[in-house]
Amino acid sequence: MINTQVRVRFAPSPTGPLHIGGVRTALYNYLFARQHGGKLIFRIEDTDSNRFVPGAEDYILEAFRWLGIQFDEGVSFGGDDGPYRQSERRDIYKQYVQQLLDAGRAYIAFDTAEELNAKREAVQNFQYDASTRMQMRNELTLGKEETERLIAGGEPYVVRFLIEPGEDVHVDDIIRGDVCINSSILDDKVLWKSADQLPTYHLANIVDDHLMRITHVIRGEEWLPSAPLHVLLYRAFGWEDTMPRFAHLPLLLKPDGKGKLSKRDGDRLGFPVFPLEWHDPKTGDVSTGYRESGYLPEAVVNFLALLGWNPGDDQELLSLDELVEKFRLEKCSKNGARFDYVKGQWFNREYLLRHTDLELGGEFAKLLSREGIEVTAERAAEVVALMKTKVIEYQTKDGPKKRNVSFVSDLWPLCRFFFFAPQSFDANDKFVKKSWREGTAAEMQQLHDVLATVEDFSVEGQKAVVDPWVEQSGIKPWNAWRVCLVGEGQGPDMYALSAFLGKEEVLRRMEFAIATLK
Repeated sequence: MINTQVRVRFAPSPTGPLHIGGVRTALYNYLFARQHGGKLIFRIEDTDSNRFVPGAEDYILEAFRWLGIQFDEGVSFGGDDGPYRQSERRDIYKQYVQQLLDAGRAYIAFDTAEELNAKREAVQNFQYDASTRMQMRNELTLGKEETERLIAGGEPYVVRFLIEPGEDVHVDDIIRGDVCINSSILDDKVLWKSADQLPTYHLANIVDDHLMRITHVIRGEEWLPSAPLHVLLYRAFGWEDTMPRFAHLPLLLKPDGKGKLSKRDGDRLGFPVFPLEWHDPKTGDVSTGYRESGYLPEAVVNFLALLGWNPGDDQELLSLDELVEKFRLEKCSKNGARFDYVKGQWFNREYLLRHTDLELGGEFAKLLSREGIEVTAERAAEVVALMKTKVIEYQTKDGPKKRNVSFVSDLWPLCRFFFFAPQSFDANDKFVKKSWREGTAAEMQQLHDVLATVEDFSVEGQKAVVDPWVEQSGIKPWNAWRVCLVGEGQGPDMYALSAFLGKEEVLRRMEFAIATLK
């Protein structure tokens, strides 16, 4: 390798939302580049014009801004090796296509889609290669004169790479070691299409990687079968000395069952597979995103980093700087990584608890505003402080389960009573039945009258008056008092809740409960 500075790239296609697996690939490229003091290039591979989706490119860029993954060069970032959008590099690719044609390493083919489909139906496991190319409509069978006549007449054509059979092609993979594939199983891939004057992925990414001086290609395992072809293309151009090192990352697997992670798994189990919410411009369908679901970007980054790699110790919570320091491609697993979305929720909780109550209060205040409740961030932070360590119950296909508060949005179902007084009481509720017995109304009236005398309604002010009354009367009012203020068996410490609500609201709620429950 002649190049000395590490240069890696992330090159998505603007064909829709960015899958969370693509986010992990970009993250690993980022960590590798930063660790080696290198550069991360953002390239858009939009040579397949039929699959282009408006808004996809902006979506991808916004996702990385939210996650804090920064690029050094590329689309919207600038740099000396542009343009970085492949559709703007047509003339560059055409030059290199011609170089392969002139060297006899590629050839022109006129086979139509119908002809190719007919061949596939007639020949089991048909492949366009050394064993079949002489049966097809291409310049090898038609000759130069007929080829030129067809091109001059406007006949659509493609350029295919000429692969010689019987050669062992070795791929030096950082994660998987030496990967050897015989060229006989490779087909003569299409490199360029006259219809849109654009190359396919195989040619474009090789030319771009070379011209942009990419030293390492870190990509998903699904691209491993293409690696031998790319090695052969580097050789065909005479670029062996600048060939990048490959690293093919393990797949992200379904949380349950077999196969790779898909959007259907997220829909089925209730978790996002896209970083941001996606509005499909064609169908109008809306897919959930990690950001809109309440995940913190640093939690998503930490969670993804440990899917298929580990630092070799027991540390799980790692900042971006710590990930940069510890990341090693050699420690990536060869096997697929099961997508444990429950662990992702755990990560979010851990990072949630690292934020200040005021920071979370600002987010909670926005959520409350959507519910028609206008409070300051400071006021909302008081609720966050009281409730962020609570447990919530949620429904699954296997019945109710419990988990800790992991998202700001988890707080709302737990906190309605902070803002809305009980309007009725469920006589069949176990907590209410256990807490409110004959004589309880009279006890609550006594507590009401005691609280009415309290001038300092802070937690300490209430305790100074109520605790002596409890000791003197022998009444244990806590559960019944909770019924008065909450309506059910949940909530924080009663003194803290009472202090938040304030004296007037506490007395009003108690009067309503006493009159209703009797």
